Amino acid sequence: MGVSPQGDRPRSGFREPAASPQAGILIDCGLFQGQEESRGSSAADLAIDFPIDHIRALVVTHVHIDHVGRIPYLLAAGFDGPIICSEPSAIMLPEILEDALKIGFTRDRALINRVLELIRARLVPLPYGRWHSVFEEEAGSLKVRLQRAGHILGSAYVECDAVSGSGAERIVFSGDLGAPHSPLLPEPSPPERADRLVIESTYGDKNHEDRETRRYRLKAVLEHALEDGGTVLIPAFSIGRTQELLYEIEGLIAEFGGFWNNLEIVVDSPLAAEFTKIYRDLKPFWDEEARALVAAGRHPLSFEQLTVINSHEDHLNAVEYLAKSHRPCVVIAGSGMCAGGRVVNYLKAMLGDARNDVLFVGYQAAGTPGRDILNYGPRGGWVELDGERYDIRAQVHTVGGYSAHAGQEDLLRFVEGIPQSPSEIRIVHGDEGAKRALQAKLRKLVPVADVVIPD
Repeated sequence: MGVSPQGDRPRSGFREPAASPQAGILIDCGLFQGQEESRGSSAADLAIDFPIDHIRALVVTHVHIDHVGRIPYLLAAGFDGPIICSEPSAIMLPEILEDALKIGFTRDRALINRVLELIRARLVPLPYGRWHSVFEEEAGSLKVRLQRAGHILGSAYVECDAVSGSGAERIVFSGDLGAPHSPLLPEPSPPERADRLVIESTYGDKNHEDRETRRYRLKAVLEHALEDGGTVLIPAFSIGRTQELLYEIEGLIAEFGGFWNNLEIVVDSPLAAEFTKIYRDLKPFWDEEARALVAAGRHPLSFEQLTVINSHEDHLNAVEYLAKSHRPCVVIAGSGMCAGGRVVNYLKAMLGDARNDVLFVGYQAAGTPGRDILNYGPRGGWVELDGERYDIRAQVHTVGGYSAHAGQEDLLRFVEGIPQSPSEIRIVHGDEGAKRALQAKLRKLVPVADVVIPD
């Protein structure tokens, strides 16, 4: 019996085979990003290359593409079990996979619809905090429970109670943990028990700014746009960061008013617009602060200065208009690492103008244009986009607190909050330096645990 985490952003290259061939579950099934994308983007690389006959269920921690993008390939390989996830994730998963299917799988509308119908039929939405039996047999049993992870709407960490001939143990998989005090979502609480813990390490080597600091840093960048009529480009993924940024920007406009009311906010992404609507529909899953704003008559994800661009023609017109005009504007567009999507056209048109700003609010994987802009922009360097070099004269900023990932101290606090220390901690889902840094900290914090980095 075993549990196999597969999809935690495969830049970490982690996949653990099940402990026994009889029965197990798979946690996440995602796409490659960053430097490893080149070795994982062909049809052959995307094909499922691990045994699946023993897998009784797929458990989805959240719907970012690096955690769910290979689900269609898993189905094509013959997986016929349930897809277990939180209630919000069950609503969002078909939407994100429809977009992924159109881009990287097929343009055949009928085939896409059949795949989505199959996925919807397999979904098992679980309320947070409720145990669900995956299987119960003479040889053993396995049940799972989802808890809020605070990463994006619907994100969860997974508690697994496994019973076999060798005994019983609880294994916890962190998925992606959110930073405390993020807009909209409650922060995660540590599990009540974890005999073994598998934990992410995206920011295992650094901490984030506190919310108030990052909020005023965001304010300073936006004020620069207001002063010189430039555009602030914010590359952001459609789910999570886009909605958190809208929430914070609406708060700044409400607090400071005046000439802030002249700042136009553009979300140029049909997918982001769709998920923002879903976020609005799922207010019961917001945190207390956000629900209180709604009760007071505020609309943090739908306000007067917000414009949504859907059509490609309107997108091209917006790029041309903003590149020539001196109207202050904030553009939120994907992809979050500038490796594709509509943000690329904005970058081509605006990177060469010092009036403009590029604001990164999330992790930029090695090998992506986003990482190059972040590294070389402050030195007056260049970035390659679609095979051409573009000089970077725009100002480049980063505000780490909007990463949606827990920082090093947050990860340590999560582990420290477990009443009885785990006997084993496995560190996954991060660059090598981040894993090593977190490993060193955890060995001091939890000396009784065997803290390992899997191959």
